[in-house]
Amino acid sequence: MFSNTTFLITGIADKHSLAMYVAKEIIKQGGKVICTGLGPSAHHKNLSDKAKMFLEKNFQDFKRAVTQELGSASVEILDVTLDDNIDSFARNLSDKNIKLNGLLHAIAMDKTIRNKEVKPLLDVTKEEFCDTMDVSAYSLIRLTHYLLKYNVLQSRASICSLSYIAAAKVTFHPYRNISIAKAALERITVELADELGRSHNIRVNVVRFSPYMGSKAGNATLNEKDIETSNKMSPLGNAKPMDLAYEIVHLFRPDLRITGEIRHVDGGYHITG
Repeated sequence: MFSNTTFLITGIADKHSLAMYVAKEIIKQGGKVICTGLGPSAHHKNLSDKAKMFLEKNFQDFKRAVTQELGSASVEILDVTLDDNIDSFARNLSDKNIKLNGLLHAIAMDKTIRNKEVKPLLDVTKEEFCDTMDVSAYSLIRLTHYLLKYNVLQSRASICSLSYIAAAKVTFHPYRNISIAKAALERITVELADELGRSHNIRVNVVRFSPYMGSKAGNATLNEKDIETSNKMSPLGNAKPMDLAYEIVHLFRPDLRITGEIRHVDGGYHITG
């Protein structure tokens, strides 16, 4: 289905990342993937030794996971908080004559979550709020901007991002700060669907997934009891990572006329009270 196609996959941290399952399915369907991860680059200025070590370890862990799970898939360093990095990344793809048929935005960050404790919203600083919004929502706009600027993202391409029900309502496991960023991401999705559909015939959708502890982000907040509760609440039980992969691969299919959608892959969790 995906012969002669290439997709950009962001948000892989390790083999359990939801983005990894999507990448695997794309390859299984005959497509190619380019995976991005956070790492040290020339665009990082005045870093402390501790920060350099963190970035280097993060990139090596990411690269190792991609190699083990996806074989020879391409890996690139990308820090979506740095416009210069996004610009050079997109320009480099253009120089290599790489054309993208789709993009998975699976990036999120929230420093207000520590040791499975979520900071009360009234205690969140302006810097914490803006940093979360920048990485988790605004980055979709900037990344798309530069990929189009260098004619890397093709007409009729498909963009998908990841969200969850907490973007729409308070759940029994509140996220507070990151929930607001995910709500913004969903609104960005709808606005881009209109804008890019008219200008480039590009589709933009977002998928809300079940509570999931397999990823680093989910494990930072959720516990086993939370997963058991959502599993009981969901008519079909919690969705599996492959359910998400199948849905995104479906949305990546060429020539679909599905856009501006907030889809649910959560076993029906979203219809419960």
